[in-house]
Amino acid sequence: MAFNLSELTDAAAAHGVVVRVLVLGVQGSAPRETGASMLVWDGGQTGTIGGGTLEWNAAKHALTLLAQVPWARDVQDIALGPELGQCCGGRVALLFERFTSKELAEIDQSKPGFSRPETSGARGEHSAVFEPFTATDMPVFIYGAGHVGREILRVLQGLPFAITWVDMAEARFPEAGFGESRLVFANPAAAVAQAPDNALHFVMTHAHSHDLEICHQVLSRPFGHLGLIGSTTKKARFLKRLAELGHAPATLGRLQCPIGDPTLGKTPAAIAIGVAYWLMRRKISEKENGEKGVL
Repeated sequence: MAFNLSELTDAAAAHGVVVRVLVLGVQGSAPRETGASMLVWDGGQTGTIGGGTLEWNAAKHALTLLAQVPWARDVQDIALGPELGQCCGGRVALLFERFTSKELAEIDQSKPGFSRPETSGARGEHSAVFEPFTATDMPVFIYGAGHVGREILRVLQGLPFAITWVDMAEARFPEAGFGESRLVFANPAAAVAQAPDNALHFVMTHAHSHDLEICHQVLSRPFGHLGLIGSTTKKARFLKRLAELGHAPATLGRLQCPIGDPTLGKTPAAIAIGVAYWLMRRKISEKENGEKGVL
C-alpha cells in the first residue's frame, strides 16, 4: 500500500474536497489490512476498507469532515464486535484526512513519502503516520495479449500487483486497460531487460519461438519467478532447448509449466483464476517470510 498522490490530486480536482479514510492499524480479525484506504466526497466514493457497517459508518463520518478547516484529521479506534455488531471481533483504527488541491500542492514530493502527525488524543500506539509515495506492489510481467493474457489482467485488476503487459503490436491490446503498464516490442523478449530482478514473469505469446526466447532471456538474469503456458510436453521440449542454450539444471528447475492450477481446467478464465490464486499465495508467503518468498 502507498499514498497515491496522483489519485488524490485527480479526485480533488474533480470533486473539490475529498476525505481519505486509511486503515491505520488492526488488532485481531478485521475486514481489511493495515494500509487499505478509500476516498469519500459529496455524492460518491472509491476504494474500500472492507464494506459492511464499518465502511458505511466511516463514509458517513468522512462526510462530516468535508466542511471543516484545511488539513482536518480525525482518528477512530473501533471495536468491531461491541461497537458495530460485526462478527470479525477485532479492532480497527481509522485515520480520516480532508484534502483539497491546495493541501495536496503543499506535500513535498522530493521526499520518499508523506509523513504527518495524527490528531492529538488519538488512542493507540501511533503518534505519526508515514506512507511511501511508491507502491510496493509485486512486479508481474505478462507476455502476450491474447485470450489468456486478457483474462489474467481482468482477474488481477485491483490486486496488489504492478503489472507490465508486453506484446509485439499495440493493436493486440484491448482499447480499455486494467491499470497496467504496456510495452511494445517487435521481439517481446527485449522487454525482459526492463524488468526488476524480483519480477514474476508469465509467458503466453502467440508463438513458441517468442516464448522460448523470453524464457531464455529471463533464465539468463535474476528473476523472481518464470511461468510458461502450455502442457507437460511443451515443458519437456522447452527444457531440452534451454539446456542446449546453456542453462543449468538448477536454473531450469525454476521454470513452472503449466501455469495456474491444471485441475481447474484449460479455459482462459480457469487459467486466470489459477494464476491469480498462485500469485496471492506468493504475496502472502513473502509477507510472512520476509523479503523473499518460499513458493
